[in-house]
Amino acid sequence: MRRWPLRGLKILVAGSPCGRAHTNPPVTGEPAWDSPTTWALTVRPCLDCHSHKTAWPWYSNIAPMSWLQQRHVGEGRQKLDFSAWGTSRQEVEHPAGQVSSGEMPPRDNLVLHADARLSDAEKQQLIDGLTKTPGSSGE
Repeated sequence: MRRWPLRGLKILVAGSPCGRAHTNPPVTGEPAWDSPTTWALTVRPCLDCHSHKTAWPWYSNIAPMSWLQQRHVGEGRQKLDFSAWGTSRQEVEHPAGQVSSGEMPPRDNLVLHADARLSDAEKQQLIDGLTKTPGSSGE
């Protein structure tokens, strides 16, 4: 009897789409970062989901993780896309506020991407830098 769950998992994995090619659209605009430090701090916790510079990890090619990763990145780009800066589709007016409130980066993202964790000092630097970056504080 215990073999059925294992067989079901094998069938799911074997029948899952593997090797899905993810693409990153061309960059059409970027913020005029207030400093290279702000840009560098934004890369680690933000740009995989909020830009066209997504680094697709190996598990993003294996279902069902591929579906979750694609949805996460799609939603992230829809709400705030640092690679399509200045477009009308931006929903987040205050990215610094999202970081300050703890909404971003999401906790589930930090589980899979430990490098996205920022120290308290780095987090404050990012908040300050995003506040000073033109167009990212609701200006």
